[in-house]
Amino acid sequence: MTLLDLTPDEVLTTTRSVRRRLDLDRPVEPEVVEECLRIALQAPSGSNQQGWHWIVVTDPELRAGIAEYYRRASTAYLDAGGPARDSFEGERLAVQQRVTDSARYLAENLHRVPVHVIGCLEGDATQVPAQLQAGFWGSLLPAAWSFMLALRARGLGSAWTSLHLRYADEVAKLLGIPPNVSQGVLLPVAYTIGTDFRPAPREPLASVLHHDRW
Repeated sequence: MTLLDLTPDEVLTTTRSVRRRLDLDRPVEPEVVEECLRIALQAPSGSNQQGWHWIVVTDPELRAGIAEYYRRASTAYLDAGGPARDSFEGERLAVQQRVTDSARYLAENLHRVPVHVIGCLEGDATQVPAQLQAGFWGSLLPAAWSFMLALRARGLGSAWTSLHLRYADEVAKLLGIPPNVSQGVLLPVAYTIGTDFRPAPREPLASVLHHDRW
């Protein structure tokens, strides 16, 4: 596997949520996914417990099952208005509309994405007190992001998704996930159509930076 000629800063700033530009027809080698997961396992976790588990789904029927639950949840979410856009205007509103359109595209085509990776964590999230939720999920989410960065460096992409969690019990039954294991993220994985991703528009640092006090 050839790495893209990207600096660490370029990997960090150009790893995007890829939906429309996922190559739905090109196979993904299992060893590439596993290489990226080995890198992800170097991420930090609470008390160094490493209670994560990773389900790599390539079976077409299972992918179709996951995709159907995702489509149901996504349709309900987007038809209800999706992310609030009342505060958006002009260019930001146009960007948000593109995000919404690409989210619909993914929902309609998730079954065609060659690999689904579901990151899980030992423990029942519903039993974790509110004040400990950040620590609980902080033991999984950095590893999932590291996985996405490793994909980017190898010419693959993904999108951070969690809408399927509306049907977490059904997906758990489909995949045989034990009841004491919580799903945290669904990452559709494919090679990208082109690798020329750029940094996304963001608020200026000055608008979100606070020194000492808010």
